Amino acid sequence: MNRVGNVMWWRMAWRNLWRNRRRTLLTASALSFGFVASVVMIAFMDGMMEELISNGTRVVTGQVQIHAPDYRPERNIHDTMGGREGVDVGALVAAVEGQAGVAGAAPRLYGGGLVSSGDETVGAVLMGMVASREEAVSRFGHAMVAGRMPGPGEIVVGDAMAETVAVDVGDEVVLVAPAADGSIGNDLFTVSGIFHVGVGGFDDSYALLDMGSLHELMAMSAGRIHEVAVSVERIRDADAVAARVAEAVEEISPGLLTESWSVLQPQLHYVTSMARAMNGIVALMIFGMAIFGVANTMLLATFERRREFAVARALGTSGGAVGRIVVYEGLLLGLVSLGAGGLVAGPILVYLHGNPIDLSSFVGTYSFVGSAVRPLLTVAFSWQGPLASAVALVGTGVVSALIPAWRAVRVPPADSLAAR
Repeated sequence: MNRVGNVMWWRMAWRNLWRNRRRTLLTASALSFGFVASVVMIAFMDGMMEELISNGTRVVTGQVQIHAPDYRPERNIHDTMGGREGVDVGALVAAVEGQAGVAGAAPRLYGGGLVSSGDETVGAVLMGMVASREEAVSRFGHAMVAGRMPGPGEIVVGDAMAETVAVDVGDEVVLVAPAADGSIGNDLFTVSGIFHVGVGGFDDSYALLDMGSLHELMAMSAGRIHEVAVSVERIRDADAVAARVAEAVEEISPGLLTESWSVLQPQLHYVTSMARAMNGIVALMIFGMAIFGVANTMLLATFERRREFAVARALGTSGGAVGRIVVYEGLLLGLVSLGAGGLVAGPILVYLHGNPIDLSSFVGTYSFVGSAVRPLLTVAFSWQGPLASAVALVGTGVVSALIPAWRAVRVPPADSLAAR
């Protein structure tokens, strides 16, 4: 078929599509509504998953983490980067922050100990950190309900721990912890702040100290740290950023292990991967139901034009050409619906992204796979959701036209002209 003939069939399909404008507009409106619903539902799902990942990784873990190969999962205090000699922490952090996509990097030192005040004592995970760097990596600095981040000789505890040992900002606690040289370190620390992150296992068991103070308490040199937590600009780029960071780290201190959040938190990765796999199914379900309604409408339109098709066949038009016109009509209907749906869906997504729906009056924050889920319905921008919905929409128009096209080809011209 030459190019001129092909253009002619497209023009005929477009003309036929608008013979009954009301019916075409109603059908296109239904398909456009399905597109908008699919795109918004997928965007809500992506937003929820990004919320899970963000809260699950920004509390402590980070989206990328660097540590000694033997440190996880036992987390032995002796398994520091570079062994007992340690590493050049400043050079290592600078190399990490110099990579594209990195938003921040924070060195950490961990230990275990007892926090005591009066007659109350609780076990605690001690985290030595640099307060100025934690702001870009973790949420501890943004989760302070009282006071501030710790300086030398100070400690910050979760609100649940503070309630257990009955302390407030300005009070003193005794901290006892095993040191790296086999001794028992103990000292008096002033509570400089209290945090609440809303995730079980942190508010009741984590205690934050200045890195130098914990080094001294655990009898470790300043170059010994257990990990560097890294935050990335875009969570979905974490694996690519981890690969770049690994190359940079190898030049500074060979043998260190760099992993993204998907490895560090496999349960969270599994849940989010399953949810994202549902996006295509959502689009298929919505437009799968729409196929029947659109096919019924196109069957009616084909029946009304059976005499026209019979005349065309009698004048020598092939059955394939007749069927092609009907399929073209379905394709054009899908494209028109896609354009209208895109014009509606775009502003809705932009608005919801800037104005999340607050459900706090119905449900509170809860913890799920180690992540705090806030009662906010927000959307995340991605190309996968709109693309899957667009393909499903256009496919609906084409698939819906197949049966009407087959009926148009199968009707005998003589019977149609004789009104049989």
